[in-house]
Amino acid sequence: MRIPIMAGNWKMNKTRDKALDFVYEVNREVPDLTDVETAIFAQDVHLRCLVKRQGENLKIGAQNVHYEDSGAFTGETSPIALKELGVHYVLIGHSERRSYYNETDESVNKKLHSALKYKLVPIVCVGEVLEAREQNKTLEVVERQTTKALEGITAEQMPGIVMAYEPVWAIGTGKTATAEMANETCKDIRGVIEKLYSKEIAEKVRIQYGGSVNAKNVKELMGMEHIDGALVGGASLDPTSFIELVNAVKEA
Repeated sequence: MRIPIMAGNWKMNKTRDKALDFVYEVNREVPDLTDVETAIFAQDVHLRCLVKRQGENLKIGAQNVHYEDSGAFTGETSPIALKELGVHYVLIGHSERRSYYNETDESVNKKLHSALKYKLVPIVCVGEVLEAREQNKTLEVVERQTTKALEGITAEQMPGIVMAYEPVWAIGTGKTATAEMANETCKDIRGVIEKLYSKEIAEKVRIQYGGSVNAKNVKELMGMEHIDGALVGGASLDPTSFIELVNAVKEA
């Protein structure tokens, strides 16, 4: 049985005080980790204070990580530094990183190896732009991104990796893939993993959906066979909204 994972990506939002207020409120409401894993991804400047105040059932993640341990990489964050802070998760290959900061399939792969080296739980994002969807190239895109991301990853490492399908055209646009569309692509991603490893391994890997998830569509999305949680942006900024989503994931 795959334990679902609900992740809130705050992106470049919230001051320290507002981030702490959120965590204090959510800590009281988060379900047990055996029912659903709950994570918040915050700006680097907030990570230390949030990790110190996370409850038993809420874990904190970083929005990015560099693939080198140290070096002349101004503005980047070392995986060693994140591990020492007590960060649990790290996002890798988010569409905004790919679009705005020129992240490539190759850099995503290097970051994944680095995260696993330091026992950070990676959430690896894949997804197509609108043009690819309209040209029926979704499978081609996610197969390429998934395959390249997982180069050199062993079968033993795979169950510790979370995949996230986030169609770029549905992020922050108010548009969302239908539950059937999202499930079909998550199924395709699982199929790629099966082809690379085995059916047994593929069945263990959790695959999230991300793309304008909200209170109106979350239950239908989470009821799909191949969707094991959600990666949400705007809907994670309000504690009441976020807990509503977490509970919907738990109940699905």
